[in-house]
Amino acid sequence: MGITTQAILCLAMNVYHEARSEDIWGQLAVAEVTLNRVAAKQFPNEVCDVVWQRRQFSWTHDGKSDKPRDQEAWVTAHNIATLAIRQGKPRAVGEDVLFYHAEYVKPYWAASFHKAAQHGSHIFYQRKAK
Repeated sequence: MGITTQAILCLAMNVYHEARSEDIWGQLAVAEVTLNRVAAKQFPNEVCDVVWQRRQFSWTHDGKSDKPRDQEAWVTAHNIATLAIRQGKPRAVGEDVLFYHAEYVKPYWAASFHKAAQHGSHIFYQRKAK
């Protein structure tokens, strides 16, 4: 994974659209899961490719404008993305956590994973040990 302006922008967009209403730890956790996917073999190895992978993040296919409208939340999301990409820490959920959903959603796949953490309204998952 290269540290590029485009990678930071894609990660910031994901943090903004997925978690801007969460506190810093919740936003950092979303950034971390995105970067964990970049490092995982079963996902693309570039940030933008992970973010735009078909039907992985709801905001990328909801038909709404992707332009950030809340300037303060955008600056926060951009700062979190920059920190996560450049520093790789602090860690909010752990490097083996690859999935999450909002607590008001009940995805079919959740039962096949182990709940690793919850930050705000997002529940984070890792694969169950075999």
